[in-house]
Amino acid sequence: MSERLERLLDVYAKMVTDYIFKMVRGRPEILYKASLHLIKAGGKRLRPFITLATARMLSGTSGEARALPLAAAVELFHNFTLIHDDIIDKDEFRRGVPTTHVAYGLEWALLAGDLLFAESFRVLEDGLERGLGFEDLGRAMLILSRAAKRVSEGQAFDMEFEKRWDVDINDYLEMIYLKTGALIEASAMLGGIAALEDDEVVSLLGEYGRLVGIAFQIKDDILGIYGDPAKTGKPVYSDLREGKKTILIIYALNKLDNDKREKIKNVVGRKASEEEYREVAELIRESGALKYAEDMAYSMSRRALRILDSLDVVDEESREALRELAVFVVERDH
Repeated sequence: MSERLERLLDVYAKMVTDYIFKMVRGRPEILYKASLHLIKAGGKRLRPFITLATARMLSGTSGEARALPLAAAVELFHNFTLIHDDIIDKDEFRRGVPTTHVAYGLEWALLAGDLLFAESFRVLEDGLERGLGFEDLGRAMLILSRAAKRVSEGQAFDMEFEKRWDVDINDYLEMIYLKTGALIEASAMLGGIAALEDDEVVSLLGEYGRLVGIAFQIKDDILGIYGDPAKTGKPVYSDLREGKKTILIIYALNKLDNDKREKIKNVVGRKASEEEYREVAELIRESGALKYAEDMAYSMSRRALRILDSLDVVDEESREALRELAVFVVERDH
């Protein structure tokens, strides 16, 4: 990660975190503690970074100020999904701390997620105090609500695919757009709203976010098999253990002979030895799936860069940071 990107991520992360802790308050105390548990634990805040950076790129510090409630809304919604995902996946740790349902119990975690969902829409109203009009607020609410629907659909497809072997590349790309790309798409579009841009520019920003989101998830799926556990924080071959139908699995099943396909099907999603997982990982690499996935992720990244280059901007540093983000998502090792 470049020094500029790291610096701006830190600045915006603190800005958004401070804002959330100021805005999200109430009783009973335990509900709000549970709701803010993962936010307090940290995180890169990539989605609100995109909202703030796109707004500043197009309209300077005034756009950045208008974007803060919208950026917080995205982060609140994202953390709502994390709480519920951790419950579904029965995960025990996230960001180095116990997950919310482990720390506070299942019932409080469910309520905490519900509260964050509500707060993600409530904080948008603060945009009116910062220079957004009612029409802008309506556009923002529509963008976030559409993303919320799509994220739910994506998570459902991901769960459904774990039980199926007939998933193709187009199914996978639709699923990862819904699950990951849609909220990053919305993050960029909300930055355009804060910059008071028209629908054409907002749509272009959304395409940037969609491409970055898909590239991010493809890289995540690569790391889920070939990543270093010391860097990713996940067990080695984690996606093979969980039965995820990623681009790597799908491509390999289409390219390998029947015996090798059966070998993959007999191991993925089942309890197997480390040696069997290693053999399947090598079969996937042998099929050309790893190179195929990497090429697709880099293609998405390059297309996102071309969109940024086509825009008229007032803050070049923000554009460069967004360019660096589009590269970082495919070159990261964790």
